[in-house]
Amino acid sequence: MKRLSIIFVLFSAIVMMYLPSMAQANKNAIYVDPQGRIRWQKDHSEVYLFGVNYTVPFAYGYRSVKALNLDVEKEIDADVYHLARMGVDAFRVHIWDTEITDTTGNLLQNEHLKLFDYLIYRLKQRNIKIIITPIAFWGNGYPQRDEKTDGFSSKYNKGQATVNENAILAQENYLKQLLQHVNPYTKLTYRDEPDIIAAELNNEPSHSGPKDGVTTYINRLAAAARSTGWSKPLFYNISQSPYYADAVAKSTVNGFSFQWYPTGLVAGHEQKGNFLPNVDQYKIPFDTIPEFRNKARMVYEFDAADVLQSCMYPAVARSYKLAGFQWVTQFAYDPLATAYGNTEYQTHYLNLAYTPAKAISFLIANRVFHLLPRNKDYGTYPADSVFDAYHVSYNQSLSEMNTAKEFYYSGTTATAPVETAKLQHIAGVGSSALVGYKGTGAYFMDKLENGVWRLEVMPDAITVRDPFERPSPSREAVHMEWHEQPMQINLPDIAGDFVIKGANQNNSYQTTAANGSFTIKPGTYLLVKKGKGADKWTGEKMTGNIGIKEFVAPQPFSKEPYVSYSPINEVSAGKAFAVNAKIINIGADAKVTLLVNRAFGPPVSIPIEKSTLYDYGAIIPAAQVTAGILTYRIMIGDGDKYFSFPGGNEDDPSAWDNIHNETWQTFIAAPNGKLSLFNATTDRGRTNTYFPVFIRNGGAQFTSGEETGQLTFRTSSPAIKQGQVMGFQLYVGDKIKYRLPEVSSFSKVVIRARMQSGQSGKLRVALTNSDASTYSASVDLTDQFKNIEIPLSSFKPDSSLLLPRPYPGFLPLWFKASSFNGLNISKLDKLEVTAGNNLTSDLYNKPFGFEVESVTLEP
Repeated sequence: MKRLSIIFVLFSAIVMMYLPSMAQANKNAIYVDPQGRIRWQKDHSEVYLFGVNYTVPFAYGYRSVKALNLDVEKEIDADVYHLARMGVDAFRVHIWDTEITDTTGNLLQNEHLKLFDYLIYRLKQRNIKIIITPIAFWGNGYPQRDEKTDGFSSKYNKGQATVNENAILAQENYLKQLLQHVNPYTKLTYRDEPDIIAAELNNEPSHSGPKDGVTTYINRLAAAARSTGWSKPLFYNISQSPYYADAVAKSTVNGFSFQWYPTGLVAGHEQKGNFLPNVDQYKIPFDTIPEFRNKARMVYEFDAADVLQSCMYPAVARSYKLAGFQWVTQFAYDPLATAYGNTEYQTHYLNLAYTPAKAISFLIANRVFHLLPRNKDYGTYPADSVFDAYHVSYNQSLSEMNTAKEFYYSGTTATAPVETAKLQHIAGVGSSALVGYKGTGAYFMDKLENGVWRLEVMPDAITVRDPFERPSPSREAVHMEWHEQPMQINLPDIAGDFVIKGANQNNSYQTTAANGSFTIKPGTYLLVKKGKGADKWTGEKMTGNIGIKEFVAPQPFSKEPYVSYSPINEVSAGKAFAVNAKIINIGADAKVTLLVNRAFGPPVSIPIEKSTLYDYGAIIPAAQVTAGILTYRIMIGDGDKYFSFPGGNEDDPSAWDNIHNETWQTFIAAPNGKLSLFNATTDRGRTNTYFPVFIRNGGAQFTSGEETGQLTFRTSSPAIKQGQVMGFQLYVGDKIKYRLPEVSSFSKVVIRARMQSGQSGKLRVALTNSDASTYSASVDLTDQFKNIEIPLSSFKPDSSLLLPRPYPGFLPLWFKASSFNGLNISKLDKLEVTAGNNLTSDLYNKPFGFEVESVTLEP
């Protein structure tokens, strides 16, 4: 009996110990079921959340806003509003522990933690769910140098953090204190905050040593978190170090986190070409690990880096839905304060005001992730360009969503809405069957009731520089302009003579549409059917998580005149061609002139005409387009000032004492002359190379060729392995564009190349159409440079490399389109030259390499 009493007491003690956790678990917003699916506690439906990372409380995000003398809390308010406007319902960030801890992991009550608390509070108000990643493992500098901080990550580097006992003790201490930290704005601990639905224990860990040590490390962090009464799901990164995947899977966490950078990172320039194949599928290689099954899956970071096209995000969401993910957060949303220059993360660029087309595409992606059926396969690109109610187009740089209630488009579209009468929400850039608009910013329309809609119009966004080149806070990549623009709305619900009333602060604008037409400037408005009242939509009323009168938009950063123009690489002799530029910050009466240099005599002056508020163009007549190199510049006369571009010099180029002679240049090909697809000398900065592994005595480089001034692309390996491939890929669509009239005359590809000294072998040349269908042919090389002709008729359907190489590295390297309609040079998108994967077995494990000087299309 005494023994039974002791057992009862012990059992009661255990129950009492776990009661708080059990009670907390019942209050949690989500749970992971036995099959590894994340479900809402309230109705047990599956969770799907799609959003962003955002960093303003920490590191450079914080410093950059402070450097502009701005109120950080107000900037957070603005950004969170825009996130809500984009449909974001998920937020994640790796907390810079180095800024809020000491070396032993004690939590510091400081400005960074306070701002993070404030951010959580504001996200909560918008019903945006949160996953925190407490440990970042690194300093706070990027893109600047690290500051001296007190945190344990300043003492232990990323490699030490997972194996050093003192480092692990500091992390355990920090986790316990952070999860029990009381947010002064919500009055709740992070543990008890219902909108913090889960945690990812750390960010991109760097593991080493025995696998059981990795499992032990993860379990220690998980135990530290759970010792606080935390009962929400815990996630751990499994994709960062695939070698340790089984060790991670054996841990006690509830799910695993993944990342995806399908177009690589930090190209230093905009990546051009069709990258929809890069996001066509996300293949997970861990299904053979028993412990991996029945665990939840989240994506902590992803982005189509260095890409401005607005067709990528919905395709990403579709692939993630098929792969079984339930949480996806892009990295990283640009703060409104600094997005003008894209200074935070050079390789990423997403902001509602500054990248409106991408922002609308992101809104569509959110809906894709929520509404597409789970595990439904829509085929292989381009067959999956249309899926359910969604459409993505590379050629149009377009994403669309078209349902009875929602009609969204990231660019001008001819698609008709499926049921206009039932529409509740419209959002877009450009024009559609419902909205005609010449501005370049995003707009949103939300139905409040029959005959009353809310309209929000963002300022015009004009891209003036490559946002992915090296950034500077002193230079804008995208320029904002607040201009009145004509708008036409064709909605039967409000008919043609509706009233437009300003709704946001200090917006007293009011007018009546004439047959649906009116002029509009940036702001928020009520559109009211003639004879209808809208008094109940004044004050602080909300529609969803958006305030009726809310509006946030940036003012222009620069007031200096600027000409944005990318010179045409090559045109045909004897054929006129257009010079089209975007020009900002000049007066309405400014005179703009194109100065075309001649071999003899003064430049030819051609007036440049204005076609829109920012678009200007002129035609260089055929008589001036003679074989050779044509140089030209643009001069602006604005009042008593003169400006010349390129260079942005404030002077008159025709003045006798002008010392600035910068010009653009275009190569003028002889009639029916060859077209350069690749030249190692001129294309080295825009070529995506691929080499299977990093080695000191091999790789890919541009080096001197046989002729002075001519470079060659060289790649080599000291011991080529079976199946390895090396080579390069290049976007050539821009080179084809201006020689289209001659495309039909080209009959062959000519490549000038050779093998490494003393070798011979095969080289593969591939041409990819804009629909991602690839056609290839092989040539035999010796170790002597030769011009080798390949008839276009010899190119056969094939696969292409996915370059830049998608990360993580376990993702597919090769892609094969779902259909082949024949090689079409007029639609040529990419050139690819590779070797290695077609070698004979006698060449394996031996030195191997090749060089390419040029590739041309010729009659």
